[in-house]
Amino acid sequence: MKDLNMVFAGFGGQGVLFAGKVVAYAGLIEGRELSWLPSYGPEMRGGTANCSICLSDEPIGSPLVTNPNVLIAMNRPSLDKFVNDVEPGGVILLDSSLIDVKVERDDVTTYYVPASTLAEENGLKGLANIILVGKLFKEVGFCSAETLDKALQKCIPARKAAMLDFNRKAIEIGSAL
Repeated sequence: MKDLNMVFAGFGGQGVLFAGKVVAYAGLIEGRELSWLPSYGPEMRGGTANCSICLSDEPIGSPLVTNPNVLIAMNRPSLDKFVNDVEPGGVILLDSSLIDVKVERDDVTTYYVPASTLAEENGLKGLANIILVGKLFKEVGFCSAETLDKALQKCIPARKAAMLDFNRKAIEIGSAL
């Protein structure tokens, strides 16, 4: 499988670190080499948050992703910050509910996913991040469907076990787009 060097970015509280963790766990379950490197501002909510995820069949030299081949942007500042770092031929998924501009590059594939609106309409408030993971799963195929479900189960803490089916629904919505 192709090496994936991904950046998930947004505001704190949007679940970008959790989404990255789900993708990283999927790689772990499938026995791939991986890294997950979170980065966030000092604010508890509303500050910047992003994470770098590497999935590879070879050892990973550095967990820092400077030129991702996949970018998930959940807000305009994140898109502005990382859009030009995506390598040519890469994939950009953005929450078009919150980002009102078009990507001007023609050397990347961009998916405009109204993730926040879809989450709200389906009673999945706060799961726009997982809708985007579902779309990523459909377009990039970073793991099997069974592995993705196992990764969700592993990442959702016991105190939030009731959220598993909501997360599954969010994956389903993203995958159907």
